[in-house]
Amino acid sequence: MKIGELAERTGIPPRMLRYYEEQGLLVSERSANGYRSYDEADVERATRARGLVQAGLTTRLAKVVLDVERQCAMAQPTCSRELAEMLATELAALDERLACLTKSRDAVAEYLALTRNGDLLRAVGAA
Repeated sequence: MKIGELAERTGIPPRMLRYYEEQGLLVSERSANGYRSYDEADVERATRARGLVQAGLTTRLAKVVLDVERQCAMAQPTCSRELAEMLATELAALDERLACLTKSRDAVAEYLALTRNGDLLRAVGAA
């Protein structure tokens, strides 16, 4: 599929898809006329890349995570000590961010629950 179709299927603008490719998050095949060509696996990878970046990971780290996920699908994934240390550090940072987000979410939910608009909690599944 061409970049326009990938953009349509993922909801990611073509310009962002090109950026993901520049950063190594996506790899496209090039046809004789230079057009990018993507396959079905790229739909999932692009969507996953966007999610990781939106969650606060750098594109460099998002690439590492995507590559690790691909390796986990293999029977015997490999991981250097340096990569393991980097991932452990990032895991700790993600845990801190999750704790902060959870605290913020709980504060907002508590505030809403105390107002006359508490019914909105059920509408967003935060009850």
